[in-house]
Amino acid sequence: MAGAAARRYARAIFDLAREEGQVDAWVERLQTVHDALSTPEVRQVLTSPTIAARRRQEFAASLLDEAAVGREGVNLARLLVESNRLSALDGIVEEYRRLADEAAGRVRVTATTAIPLSAGEVERLVDELSRRLGREVRLEVRVEPAILGGIVLQIGDRVIDASVAARLQQLRHRLSGV
Repeated sequence: MAGAAARRYARAIFDLAREEGQVDAWVERLQTVHDALSTPEVRQVLTSPTIAARRRQEFAASLLDEAAVGREGVNLARLLVESNRLSALDGIVEEYRRLADEAAGRVRVTATTAIPLSAGEVERLVDELSRRLGREVRLEVRVEPAILGGIVLQIGDRVIDASVAARLQQLRHRLSGV
């Protein structure tokens, strides 16, 4: 979940991107900035209090290809380093994607299964969810053997747990009289 600072940055970037008609392009720009600044070694340098802020900003800018992220992407990196908000970058990317999806009428869904789904199963799931939700679905599939079987869907803040593990837990509660 994105923090308040990440939401503010993401909203400002989103408003700028919408004005420029570049909402989808900014998804890629933000991911490029994130990838360049998120390795542990780079983070260590960019957050080091022993290195002058100006040098850390220059280092961050040097890691980015202005042709790929634009002048604004480089400025964002400099600003995050200057304000010691580099830790908000994950949340900024997450919140920006949510805003872009919402504006485009898309919804992100995470499906967790005990075993990997085939391409056909993924396609059928996306089609069924799109039909039921009345929106384009962006599906992320995760594998978590601990659920034993079935599926757990997360649609925004809603969780639909149709896993075997959840059913067994319900049965335990019924049997124990709780």
